[in-house]
Amino acid sequence: MEFFDLIRARRSVRAYAPRPVEEDKVQQILTAANLAPSAGNLQAYEIYLVRDRQVRVELARASLDQWFVSEAPVALVFCAHPERSASKYGRRGARLYALQDATIACTFAMLAATELGLASVWVGAFDDEGVRRAIRAPEGHQPVAILPIGYPAEHPAPAPRRSLADLVHEI
Repeated sequence: MEFFDLIRARRSVRAYAPRPVEEDKVQQILTAANLAPSAGNLQAYEIYLVRDRQVRVELARASLDQWFVSEAPVALVFCAHPERSASKYGRRGARLYALQDATIACTFAMLAATELGLASVWVGAFDDEGVRRAIRAPEGHQPVAILPIGYPAEHPAPAPRRSLADLVHEI
């Protein structure tokens, strides 16, 4: 798919078909996330690959009962790893760069899923500690985003966007 077609095709999908995601597609998505740029190339994030249904149910509960998280056959949890970035960039690395690294990697994964004919939705509303417990992450891993991935069971229309005139401020 051409890049601009790809970003136009991406939708936030919250209903998934009861069909597993092929292992090669999961690996391609993870590879795309791994290729994302990061501050100092430190990759100050961790990715938790969740296939286990019970863990996805725990993630859905921690996500303020967003049950579609448990319905997707795969969920990726992106966690910032502040210490990894702080080792080179100090406080700014810990507070900002690690968060940016995790979000860029999640974006690459989301676009890769779209390219592969899969659907996803960015989930950011959740209880951090509940997510950390569900994925059994250590204290130093800060949950940033959950990305449920699967074959779509819905095809939402494009969401309205702000006009460029409203969004862009030329100086």
